[in-house]
Amino acid sequence: MERVVIGMSGGVDSSVAALLLKEQGYDVVGVFMKNWDEKDENGVCTATEDWNDVQDVCDTIGIPCYAVNFEKEYYDRVFRYFLEEYSRGRTPNPDVLCNREIKFKAFLEYAFKLGAGHMATGHFVRSEVRDGHTVLLRGADPAKDQSYFLYMLKEAQLARALFPVGGLTKAQVRELAQRHGLSTCAKKDSTGVCFIGERNFRQFLQNYLPMQPGDMRTEDGRKVGEHIGLAYYTLGQRRGLGIGGSGDGRRWFVIDKDLRNNVLVVAQGEDSERLYSRYTRVSQLTWIAGDAPAPEGVPFRATAKYRYRQPDQEVTAILRGEEMFVESQVLQRAVTPGQSLVLYQGDVCLGGGIEEETSMHPLA
Repeated sequence: MERVVIGMSGGVDSSVAALLLKEQGYDVVGVFMKNWDEKDENGVCTATEDWNDVQDVCDTIGIPCYAVNFEKEYYDRVFRYFLEEYSRGRTPNPDVLCNREIKFKAFLEYAFKLGAGHMATGHFVRSEVRDGHTVLLRGADPAKDQSYFLYMLKEAQLARALFPVGGLTKAQVRELAQRHGLSTCAKKDSTGVCFIGERNFRQFLQNYLPMQPGDMRTEDGRKVGEHIGLAYYTLGQRRGLGIGGSGDGRRWFVIDKDLRNNVLVVAQGEDSERLYSRYTRVSQLTWIAGDAPAPEGVPFRATAKYRYRQPDQEVTAILRGEEMFVESQVLQRAVTPGQSLVLYQGDVCLGGGIEEETSMHPLA
């Protein structure tokens, strides 16, 4: 009987994933990863609550469970990067890095030490072997597909991973949990970055990055307000600027960050040209298959997500050295440096990279 070690978060998805593996006849071991140790704004350590839920579910299913501490690995490999990116005025996606460095690296290694043939997670994605290669596929539930967050993985990691709920809808997952008496059947889905949780983002960030107030100015240099620090704003943001009602009465939006002069550049109206772009330069490229979809200098067609939950966008991409240049068929709004651009061909996730620079005109 093959042993499968499954990462359990205390949520309903990983609970049902463990249940399905048990029903399929695997020797299942549940493992709770503790990646962050801090109480929320109500003084509650959510990790403790989640661990209790994992234990309860594993007792119900009839499998052993353990807890492993990856706090140091998470801080060194994910959180430091998160702070560095925000200090540069960028908007990172730490969940992508967490999957590569913690769940499919540190945890995968831990699973093998426990004698596992495969590891498993509750991600809404699928994988299968095509022409002798393991490929990453979107989850069957379009509203819950999480392939965007796994684009940094390599084929070798995917080949050792199982995704039991990837072919189900969220409604089916909850129904299975309820039918089998799992205590997490109605548990609310976690949202946002795990180490922030339900807390106020600005208040959390202030604990790690000092505030550096400066001017809010329009494109022509007119001062219209003050910001509390460039790290606390993102491109396209309209809430929390504190300058509503000024100018011509339309809403204000963040359209740029001038790090050299510590100026937040804003404009009025959703039709501001600076909010939109057609061309994007992408760095830190990773391809699940190992090789890029096309040779350097040869354009190729694909669909892309410039952010999670965005509908597929038709694009043409071309590789130049260590970077990729992407042209969208339609204008893209508030493409944000630090976020991930992920490419697909049909249901197959190809890989992607980090958005660096955008423009209405071709980038050199």
